Amino acid sequence: MKIRSAIYIGIVTITAISIVVAMYHSSYSGSENRIRVAFFLNVGHAVPIIGTETGIFSNGLGNQTVIETKLFDSGPQVIESLFANSIDIAYVGPGPAINGFLKSENKGIKILSGAASGGASFIVHPDSSISTVKDFPGKRIAAPQIGNSQDVSLRTYLSENGLKPAEKGGSVVVFNIANPDIYTLFVKGEIDAAWVPEPWATILVNELGGKRLFYEEELWPDKQFASVLLIGRSDFIEKHPQIIQNWISSHMETVDRINSNPNESELIFNQFLKKTLGKSLPDQIVSESLANLEITSDPISNSIYIFAERADSLGYLGRHGYDLEGIFYDAKETEP
Repeated sequence: MKIRSAIYIGIVTITAISIVVAMYHSSYSGSENRIRVAFFLNVGHAVPIIGTETGIFSNGLGNQTVIETKLFDSGPQVIESLFANSIDIAYVGPGPAINGFLKSENKGIKILSGAASGGASFIVHPDSSISTVKDFPGKRIAAPQIGNSQDVSLRTYLSENGLKPAEKGGSVVVFNIANPDIYTLFVKGEIDAAWVPEPWATILVNELGGKRLFYEEELWPDKQFASVLLIGRSDFIEKHPQIIQNWISSHMETVDRINSNPNESELIFNQFLKKTLGKSLPDQIVSESLANLEITSDPISNSIYIFAERADSLGYLGRHGYDLEGIFYDAKETEP
């Protein structure tokens, strides 16, 4: 297999991004309000991309609020930036949201809304003999960063099926590497499978001949789990409750816009890729990727608690237990 250079060059560029991409309302002055929002360049983060590109957020916040958007490639980087007061709100997976909340002693971060459900899959290399979980022993399986959503799901799935990763004395070799590196190892045939989010899952299938063994939502109650959340820095929320309320309202309007106009959303997303990276993805990949997840403002709270239990059982949440009380934003808390 040869690397599809147009796709590969474009998506690998994503890993180098941690910059301010755009500023809206050019009449910015130091006396104006502003909100700095972080998100990733993937289809699960369609809400901030579509919302900013269509002007829904700028219209919802009004001319007196400047919006700065910043692109990141990992949840831990986002949480560090939140703690450093360099961003105010962000779109991240449940893992970083939970870890950030706990590391701030349950004070620094709030979940404001859901943004996406599902959108991750287990993809088998075309030359691998994996057809069921019984074939996992002795295989090399990749997932993104340790502690991220797909990593927790993979390791939980292994445990539920009586398997352990090699570093825990088991027979399954787990590689924790960035999604572009997973792509490269898949091309080279150096991994048997990968547990990855969209659009990477569909890219591995459509471009590299991978087999989708299952969609992750098939393993969850009601086939739903929060894969992308909107979170905010607690002190910013307290100081700017109206901006937060306006953002949440615009966020919900964008969710409706995406679900009502999927073809338009696919086009806007790909145009944003082209504008930002100089490369876009094939329309079919964008279309299938978006179809493989649910854009929703529901944070699916039960999945947050389940995810925390799983992360804790893996030793990711520290030695002294955890408490998620207060993790969800309540607008009444900021009422005068």
